[in-house]
This record gives sequence, structure tokens and C-alpha cells, in this order.
Amino acid sequence: MSRQPGTLTARMLAAMTTVVVVEDDDKIAAPLVRTLERDGYQVERFAEGLPAVRRLASQEDPVDLLMLDLGLPDVDGIDVCRAVRDGGFAGGIIILTARDGELDRVVGLDHGADDYLAKPFGLAELQARTRALLRRLHGNRGPAPAAPASAASAGRPASAAPPHTPAADGSRLRVDVAARRIWVGSTEVQATTKEFDVLALLDSQRGAVVARDTLINEVWDENWFGSTKTLDTTVGRLRQKLEDAAAPVRITTVRGVGFRLEDAGDA
Repeated sequence: MSRQPGTLTARMLAAMTTVVVVEDDDKIAAPLVRTLERDGYQVERFAEGLPAVRRLASQEDPVDLLMLDLGLPDVDGIDVCRAVRDGGFAGGIIILTARDGELDRVVGLDHGADDYLAKPFGLAELQARTRALLRRLHGNRGPAPAAPASAASAGRPASAAPPHTPAADGSRLRVDVAARRIWVGSTEVQATTKEFDVLALLDSQRGAVVARDTLINEVWDENWFGSTKTLDTTVGRLRQKLEDAAAPVRITTVRGVGFRLEDAGDA
């Protein structure tokens, strides 16, 4: 019997997960790769950034998680992070860095990283952060959503579809919270973990303003480092993806307050 995403065990998640490790220091990479492989993950290691960018852009087996050192011999890790996100990579990114400055951490998050670990780090903490991120990411692999609920299906359990559906407002955008997938008509929109969480929160209150502080506290939680630019960058990427998919909605900025998701035809 197949399991719902929420019931997947850590071992099951590992077996269906490919991790790319980009780290030039063998003394760090070797125990890291061994630990991940012992946990059941499929691991590929690169000592330079550009080969990793090419790997993630290839049509080979999809990569679920990128563990990325910032101090690489051929290119800065921030540039790798930016390149793979610009190339459409929607998996998780954990930055591994010896840089202690808050600015470096914030810049990494601004360019699409989901989490970071400062060197030296404990392998147990890395394992825990990996499991937490993958629990969210693997929710994106559920089946395609069914047609919008009708009155005849009103008795369906609430978890079968998000409470806010296209049937309620005529929009072709659907944010499927249960499966963690975004649809515009029959087209799926790929989004990072943070992008999905921001859009899901805006969609749950469509038409209303969601305060910046609410978005920051709900989406970034303990990983928040104080820069408001991270939220703005995430919203900017979401706007572009919705526009590229011809979604008939827009994310409007309410200056000094927050953001509102509304139908494009609204005044």
C-alpha cells in the first residue's frame, strides 16, 4: 500500500533522494559523504562549482538536495547558488560555510538557499537539518491534483485539497498544500521550499494583506537573520514564475505593511 507524503519515514525519504555535495576539502567531504551514504542517500560529490552547475542542469536523474561550500577553487558558492536557481533547480540548498559574517548568510538566503551550516559543524546537526528540509521537499512529489471540488464532493476530508480552491474564485491558480504543488491550469509551476511556503500563505488569505512580519515568522522561523531583502527576493522570484506561467493573479506590495495575492483584474 502506498503511503501519503506525511507518513514517509526518514529511511524511505533517503532511498528516493539524490544529494549533490560540492566541497573541495577532502577532510570535510569524505566524512560528510560517508554519513549521507550510511543514511541511505544517493550521493554525488564535486570539488568544484561549475561541474556541479552542469550536473544540476543536465537531464540525468534529478537532484533533490544541494550541499554547497561557498569557498570553492573555481567559482564562489554564491554564484553557484544563483546559477542553479536561475536554471530552474527547485530542490533544497544547504550552504556549508566557514564565513562567520551575517552578510554572507543573508546573501546566500537571498539567492535561493534554504538553510546554512557554519563550519565546523556536527554531523548530527547536518543530518537533522537534512531530514527536516527533505520532509518538506518530498511533499512536492504527490500525484497530480484532482479537479476542483464541487458541491457533490463537499464531504471529502479537508486534507484532500487546500481550503482555498480555484472553484471558489474563478482563478486558474491552485496551491495544493497537501501535495505541496502549484498549478496554473494544467501546468505545474516549480518553486523552492520558501517560494511555496510564501505563496501558500498568501493564497490562504487571498485578497487580504499578509503582513511582512507574519510571512517572515511563518516561513523563515529560526532560520531568519534579520534582512528584509530575503523576503523581497523570494516574492520577486514568485512574481516572475507566476508571470511566466500566465497566472491570472498578481502579488501586490502594500508599502510598509506586506503583500496581497489578488486576481490580476482587480483594481
